Amino acid sequence: MRPITFRCEETVSITPGDILRQILDPACWPDFTGFGVIPGIRAAQLEVQTPGIVGTRFRVTNTDGSSHVEEIIEWQPDRRLKTRMHDFSAPLSHLATHFEETWEFQSVGDKTRVTRLFQLHAKSALTRPLLWVISLFLKRAIARNLRQMSAAPRLRA
Repeated sequence: MRPITFRCEETVSITPGDILRQILDPACWPDFTGFGVIPGIRAAQLEVQTPGIVGTRFRVTNTDGSSHVEEIIEWQPDRRLKTRMHDFSAPLSHLATHFEETWEFQSVGDKTRVTRLFQLHAKSALTRPLLWVISLFLKRAIARNLRQMSAAPRLRA
């Protein structure tokens, strides 16, 4: 079955390296505040850290008590990062098998053009319409997260 897809783009005032450092730092994950039915992130915990980054996994707990695992499945510093979200708790576990998120970076002068592409994989044709509705809220949450990243970058040493 074809996944539900969407993309968000924003030009931010931080480098791809700064963005990737934030992604690898679980303390930065609560900066994602969600939107509507999409909860924010309460905490992220590093479950597995691999030397080459691919295979690194985080356990994410959301503000509504739900959880999932995010695993880095592709790592091209300063160009591209891809993650797979899975092991969803209910109710999302009833609707989706997994999500994939791809971050792509392009230098634009002293700024970075960030594209985030999502693919949401429904469990069945019956759950696809509900997952499509969720994707509308998720897209707004991602767009807001990118704007926040641009407006007030959080840099970590």
